[in-house]
Amino acid sequence: MSRKKNIYILWILIFTPYLLLIPASLLYFRKLENISNSSFIVINKQEMVLYHYSYKGDLLQKSPIATGENFGNKNIKGDLKTPEGVFEAVSIEDASGWSHDFKDGNGTIEGAYGPYFIRLAVPGQKGIGIHGTHDNASLGKRASEGCIRMQNENLKQLVRHLAVPVTVLVTPGLPDLLENKKLQDSLKSIP
Repeated sequence: MSRKKNIYILWILIFTPYLLLIPASLLYFRKLENISNSSFIVINKQEMVLYHYSYKGDLLQKSPIATGENFGNKNIKGDLKTPEGVFEAVSIEDASGWSHDFKDGNGTIEGAYGPYFIRLAVPGQKGIGIHGTHDNASLGKRASEGCIRMQNENLKQLVRHLAVPVTVLVTPGLPDLLENKKLQDSLKSIP
């Protein structure tokens, strides 16, 4: 009995590590899948274009966008500016039932945000994201309240190939840089 017990224990000691490789391998392959789906987004406020790149730097998508009406970096809620910097897209939300009143005399617009809202984590701000639009004529312009708008079909394509969290880099245009400098200069003059 003792010899049988020793053989049994020996078999357990030999094969247990191999059995543990099965779940470890599954976890490893899932991680690899997430890496291959990894990507990043660049919002270029100068060109008014969204670029979506794979983690290897391959361009996956290039789409026209609209950004905040006013030039410069977002400072306070309601300033109609798009924030600049590096942010994280933390969720993709179904926005198909959302509506919004743009205070332009047209009342509440159903589907104003398109099919999705890609929420950005912007320090000190709420409600900033990448979303669709009911007004494709606004693309390529400074037209939003601070979010990044894109054509609904382009947004659907982006969401199909996006795994959150994802890094989003928003770069300023020349008018934004000039506006940011004016703001800095005016702050320096305050005693």
